[in-house]
Amino acid sequence: MSRPLPLSGIRVLDLTRLLPGPVATLHLADLGADVIKIEDPQLGDYARTLGTGSGEDSAYFRMINRNKQGMVLDLKKPEGVEIFLHLASTADVIVESFRPGVVDKLGIGYEAVCALNPRITYCSISGYGQDGPYKHLAGHDINYLGYAGVLEQIGVEGSQPAIPNFQIADLLGGALTGVMGILAGVVEAQRTGQGRYVDVAMSDSVLAHTYFAMLRLNDAGASLPRGGDMLSGGLPCYATYRCADGKYMAVGALEGKFWQVCCTVLERPEWIKRQWDASLRAEMAELFATRERDTWAAIFVASDCCVTPVLGPEEALHNEQLVARGMVIRTGDLTQFAPPLKLSGFEFSVRQPAPRAGEHNEAILRAAGYSPDEMIRLQESGALG
Repeated sequence: MSRPLPLSGIRVLDLTRLLPGPVATLHLADLGADVIKIEDPQLGDYARTLGTGSGEDSAYFRMINRNKQGMVLDLKKPEGVEIFLHLASTADVIVESFRPGVVDKLGIGYEAVCALNPRITYCSISGYGQDGPYKHLAGHDINYLGYAGVLEQIGVEGSQPAIPNFQIADLLGGALTGVMGILAGVVEAQRTGQGRYVDVAMSDSVLAHTYFAMLRLNDAGASLPRGGDMLSGGLPCYATYRCADGKYMAVGALEGKFWQVCCTVLERPEWIKRQWDASLRAEMAELFATRERDTWAAIFVASDCCVTPVLGPEEALHNEQLVARGMVIRTGDLTQFAPPLKLSGFEFSVRQPAPRAGEHNEAILRAAGYSPDEMIRLQESGALG
């Protein structure tokens, strides 16, 4: 007999758009939560058409909204608020990403929902949080990284800050921190009958994970320039090196035993004593530039010393380790990722593709106890788009 999915029976109302909130609810949905994605009838989730001109749902939208049901609801109409609160009265989780105060103006904020359902875990994901002088400011990943002191540290020595093609604040801050708070609230509600309001600020989460920058501040009283700290390229034993074909190798031989092996493979035993000598970086760069990346990778493959090729995105999809872990899945024309964790007794599947706007309106209302006549009335009111 197969076990239920880990979050089976958890009902989530998802009011979020674009990336941080939808990825948070994607993780919940992939683990079996019943996620209802609620969009307004005007624009809906902007991610649907991001990067497309065809009017069809983008690959971006389809990747991060699988395993969810779709509902269109006009929360500016009293009937729309009525439906939302009815659904919220039996839900376990609400996730929203409006600017602070918007849900309260709509009449669907935490206090309104908690009065009906004290077990609710209500998560608000925003750039700067629900209080403080920046709470109403707009922002994106690049802004949160800038305020948290992270962007200033990313890049090579002497260069301008590098913009990572990985949305650190959105995904670490908004999605994973949001999921952590949501699961804590759900566990407590199951234990005590009382949920929590979860206030997630993406800028807070980025700052709270800058451990090595804080280590430098505690030890030396000041940060090092971009590209000069221990794990940002300042050490010859922890850096990237350009190869003859323009591709790169990543050297992560921090521990002495790994560094010894690395120098032995490079046939430079005299470098062993220079592990912390920043001037050695130039000599290593000169050596790595003499051969192509894949040649170096083949040389190091039998030596377990944390020296590996830097792969491009296309190459990563075919990497034997990631393939063996089942991390890349293909459904029709869409290539996407499996969840980033494995659980005993749980086999991930795409139970349903990303929903069309309002695709499950009727099914959701019927399950919530609305009669056919009531659904007609709500449709005629415009509350359902």
